[in-house]
Amino acid sequence: MRQFDDAISITVAIVIVVTVAFVQEYRSEQSLQELTKLVPPSCHCLREGTPDTFLARELVPGDVVLLNIGDRVPADLRLFESVDLAIDESSFTGETEPAQKSTSPILRPNGSQSSKTNIAFMGTLVRCGSGKGIVISTGVNSEFGSVFRMMLEEEAPKTPLQKSMDSLGAQLSIYSFAIIGLIMLVGWLQGKQTLEMFTIGVSLAVAAIPEGLPIVVTVTLALGVMRMAKRNAIVKKLPTVETLGCVNVICSDKTGTITRNEMTVTVLVTSDKYLAEVTGAGYNDHGQVLLHKCDMPDRARDSVYQLLEVGSVCNNAVITNETLLGQPTEGALLAAAMKHGMYNVNDRYIRLQEYPFSSEQKMMAVKCIPKYDSDKQEIFFVKGAVEKVLPKCTKFALNGTQQQLTNKKEQEFMAEAHEIGRKGLRVLALAKGSTLQELVYLGMVGICDPPRQYVRESITTLLQSDVQVKMVTGDAMDTAVAIGTIYQIFFPVD
Repeated sequence: MRQFDDAISITVAIVIVVTVAFVQEYRSEQSLQELTKLVPPSCHCLREGTPDTFLARELVPGDVVLLNIGDRVPADLRLFESVDLAIDESSFTGETEPAQKSTSPILRPNGSQSSKTNIAFMGTLVRCGSGKGIVISTGVNSEFGSVFRMMLEEEAPKTPLQKSMDSLGAQLSIYSFAIIGLIMLVGWLQGKQTLEMFTIGVSLAVAAIPEGLPIVVTVTLALGVMRMAKRNAIVKKLPTVETLGCVNVICSDKTGTITRNEMTVTVLVTSDKYLAEVTGAGYNDHGQVLLHKCDMPDRARDSVYQLLEVGSVCNNAVITNETLLGQPTEGALLAAAMKHGMYNVNDRYIRLQEYPFSSEQKMMAVKCIPKYDSDKQEIFFVKGAVEKVLPKCTKFALNGTQQQLTNKKEQEFMAEAHEIGRKGLRVLALAKGSTLQELVYLGMVGICDPPRQYVRESITTLLQSDVQVKMVTGDAMDTAVAIGTIYQIFFPVD
């Protein structure tokens, strides 16, 4: 129609919209790439017979990977060692229950991931037990890589703002075309020329649909992204800014999110009422086990030794040059034993069987026999939640003797655990015995997990913005409530 000015203005508007969105999202992508370099995914691997920790992207087929509770599987692995290993494969199968894994060969797999019980898939999460596997595929060649390629073919769901814009555009179009059709019909009935009426219709359509609206929305969202970037918040997609404004509830994990997941034993309470404070931090022997005033210090030190021995033997972690390979809770127990002058205690026993920790059982046990004693009697070493360990105890240690565990005494131990938990500490009970149903209770430890910096300020800001914060944790209720009290915030505990 030779309307060059309109054509140029519309083209410029489209270029502005596309350019602003592209530049802003490209900058966010680059920032996210830098963040992944700061905190890259790592894994525990066995190379040349020595355990080591390095970046998951450095794995190659043939490497041996060590798996423990809480680990994210870094590549597709063929398992050759499995101790009650259960892996969350919900990202593949959709099943909420963890899949039990074994090392047995599969003769006739049906093609689905769930049938491959001897394979640990990249990206899945170890929920229970431990194991070892050989890397068979990495990156895009893994099962996760194939799923990722399929996900790229799917369109992301639209945000509420995008849906509103689509709805507004559709309504404006319908109303405009209806009015334009009516006007053209009236003009035709009046004998007007068809080309003239068509020109009028096009002009009305351009006037009715606001072509400047996408520009305004895009620029507004870009300004929001830039303001958030100044506050160290990176937004990848522009419409996400509007989505964030719709958030009214945030569910946060406690361990590793609100806290730093750097466990340290700070309190020891033996079954014969000896109380000790553990100084120092980190996975090393820099610190001491300080006994509170007691009449028999030698007896107290022996009780602490018996307590920490269980924590060291019933343990899968390894500390090498202040570097922890394993779970932080187990590392904290090893560090406490080192501060008491106990090194390589687990080398004095031969492990026969392991009963790994799980979120349902809330306890871990190992069956061992002494390596150097002539008496090869089996001993069970157990650690776990107080409410799970105490019911399996029939006796408790008292100054080198074993006394019958009564209901009254059990209530006293439970009260001690609640008291420690109210201080925001994770409580673990320790016991040993000849069978799992006839254990001797030895005492408990309080483990501190320090909070992350600026957590209280962040939660306070969320509450002031009318966003509810809920803490999700597997800890005892006393511990969870104590953590919530520290931040002067009430967390509904799940």
